[in-house]
Amino acid sequence: MWSGRLSWEAEAAYRARVRGCLLGGAVGDALGYPVEFHSLGRLRAEHGPRGVTGLVPDGQNAVGRVSDDTQMTLFTVEALTQAHARERRKGIGGAAPQLVRAAYGRWLDTRTRTGPAADVHSGLAAQPWLYARRAPGNACLSGLQQNHVPDPSSALGRPGPVNPNSKGCGTVMRSAPFGLTRTTGTRAFTLAAQCAQTTHGHPTGYYAAGALAAMIVHLIAGESLESAALRALRLLARHPGHDETTTALHRALDLAAEGDPTPEKLEGLGAGWTAEEALAIAVYSALAAPSVAEALLLSVNHSGDSDSTGAICGNLLGARHGDHGLPQEWLALTEARAEITVLADDFASECARS
Repeated sequence: MWSGRLSWEAEAAYRARVRGCLLGGAVGDALGYPVEFHSLGRLRAEHGPRGVTGLVPDGQNAVGRVSDDTQMTLFTVEALTQAHARERRKGIGGAAPQLVRAAYGRWLDTRTRTGPAADVHSGLAAQPWLYARRAPGNACLSGLQQNHVPDPSSALGRPGPVNPNSKGCGTVMRSAPFGLTRTTGTRAFTLAAQCAQTTHGHPTGYYAAGALAAMIVHLIAGESLESAALRALRLLARHPGHDETTTALHRALDLAAEGDPTPEKLEGLGAGWTAEEALAIAVYSALAAPSVAEALLLSVNHSGDSDSTGAICGNLLGARHGDHGLPQEWLALTEARAEITVLADDFASECARS
């Protein structure tokens, strides 16, 4: 899909979509984080008949704070930037799984420390704001404690060795960056699925991660969201054990085609605690709502994992529309937007090189 050096115009569009994907994920995360675990009835009782209509304070009265979803996504970006640079400079490919695992290890350190170690002066691990503990997923924590690095040569379709029965959304909420590296949909799908197995072994968990990554590839190339989803479905069909993820995506597409989006319809797709449900809710919201802002709100107004579904929806919409297409009022209030923008631009600069 991508080859050679980008033209100035193409690189500018690419950079905007990379920023949009990462910042959009953070905005969706910030919208959903304060209301995760709240029922739809409670959302309407506390915020009015439309539920959440913008950023709301979290339990400590801060507005725009992000969760582990954004934190892990950024560590994925850091690892993929390193992997791309190593391959470009030294011709050494295949290092991404090891570098991603190492980056997630640094994220795990931020769960147990209150701030950067004295000898850490660069990278994400040196940024104090990332040491805030924001409801990290149990499978992510327990999986990383097992220190498993996926084998890139292993075939997909079987339970992985780490948390083999877990298909939580902790896989998909961190996997959008795999689609931002100017690779093919197939390669993004495979690498995201392999790296998801560092923490979650159930095929549905890692296939949903792969499907999101593949969709991002096609969105940053300028395709529509529906086209990107259909391409992901064709990739899923090649692999055994894809049925749950495929069924969830088909349901999202069919429901979006009906029009008249509502939280009640969305809740028919699940609560988003599992990977395929979170992906389906995000895709439905992005497709069915008439604007970016309304899609993000739809994705968090339900009785479930609102920060993850909001983050994934934001990843999709940002990759499609770029950072200028995001609601600027919400973006201005989102935690660490400047740091995320710098990381996104550094990532895009590295990946834009031949």
